[in-house]
Amino acid sequence: MKNCATRNLFNFLILAILWQLVFIPLIGCDRQEKTPAEAEKIIIPEYKGTIIAVGDSLTAGQGVAENDAWPALLGKKLHKNGYEWQVINAGISGETSSGVLSRVKWILAQKPEIVILETGANDGLRGIPTPVIRENIGKAVQMLGEGNVTVVLAGMQIVRNLGDEYTGNFAGIYPAVAERQKVLLIPFILQDVAGEPSLNQADTIHPNEMGHKKVADIVFPYVLQAIKEHAERKTADDV
Repeated sequence: MKNCATRNLFNFLILAILWQLVFIPLIGCDRQEKTPAEAEKIIIPEYKGTIIAVGDSLTAGQGVAENDAWPALLGKKLHKNGYEWQVINAGISGETSSGVLSRVKWILAQKPEIVILETGANDGLRGIPTPVIRENIGKAVQMLGEGNVTVVLAGMQIVRNLGDEYTGNFAGIYPAVAERQKVLLIPFILQDVAGEPSLNQADTIHPNEMGHKKVADIVFPYVLQAIKEHAERKTADDV
């Protein structure tokens, strides 16, 4: 009986060792056939380029969630239409044209292919002389162009509380800069949004979620043109 029990114990130990040496490694190998990335189907988008939206509170999305601001909506619209470009929101509430000019080197350091430049509204509200605003915006656009960036300049208008002459001179800044620097111009980024109660917040200045959606729709075709121009220029440089 004792010898039989000893043999049974011995056989059990042999089987246990064989299980650890043979079967467990095989099971482990089978588990390693699929990596965590494959199991979770992680997909990292490969962007074709970077667009930076530079501006003030109208771009930053004051009063709405970041995902509801027009730069985020523009990115979604591009992806939906097959354009794998990332859109970075670099708007800062309260920024002026001089503030944008001081940030150009930082913008260029991000190596964007396209920059949408929306600035000047805060200058106009403060009554900054229009030649100063035009010089700041013109220099910023020039520096971006010299950095091989395709610029989309967003035109702006202001209320007439500073008089017709100032208002007219202000509105003329953007087409003048666009013509001189040969860049794409959105005549008025708030077209059909400014002054429309249903598209603005209670302050009557900043777009609400629906207003930002409208702005994204306004900007979209100009960005498509910028992408086309960038591709053409890249092709010409490669030849």
